[in-house]
Amino acid sequence: MTQHASLTPERWAGFGRDRQLLMIANEMNRASKLFDRDDRGRLANAYERILRLADLTVEVQDSRSLRRELLRWRELAGGVYLEPDPEAHRQLFRALLLLTPAGAKQLPFLA
Repeated sequence: MTQHASLTPERWAGFGRDRQLLMIANEMNRASKLFDRDDRGRLANAYERILRLADLTVEVQDSRSLRRELLRWRELAGGVYLEPDPEAHRQLFRALLLLTPAGAKQLPFLA
């Protein structure tokens, strides 16, 4: 069971869109550090949390266009979960941040 398994869609919907995406980005940031350590078990757990939060965000999203983009993004994230690739992860992280203005403001802080 992942850390966010008990998080309900109702509670998740209480967070704003920007905050939801930034919380996914926070998990992506944690996962970034696990590629260097070559710790596949912890990396898989991080990606399970990322995918769970993405699923919740899609589920509560009112915007059809953002929902569509998140589903595309989630499919690519699933690929990194199955076959870890640091470069693909970096690109996914960047793409996620570009989905909202609040996320885009975080780009200069990426390592």
